[in-house]
Amino acid sequence: MTLDDIPKLSKDEVLVLLGLQKKPSTEARLSETLGIFGLGLLVGAGIALILAPKRGRELRNDIRDRWRRQADGRSASPEGPPPDAPKEA
Repeated sequence: MTLDDIPKLSKDEVLVLLGLQKKPSTEARLSETLGIFGLGLLVGAGIALILAPKRGRELRNDIRDRWRRQADGRSASPEGPPPDAPKEA
């Protein structure tokens, strides 16, 4: 490279030669972030399906029952209150 080549270089080429890079646009950063987030959602959903202890319908019923017990003020655990819990009068 000679001094005569410098005016012919683009802005990006000059920045690369200096060891700098161009500031990414907001759109580029947003799309990259959303892409990584989406990939994380897919991986998490896949792992959840693989490691799920119950079938979907059973799990939804359990969640619904626990939600209703919690809303009624009862214990959220199917076994009842822990042994050291104070007894209601």
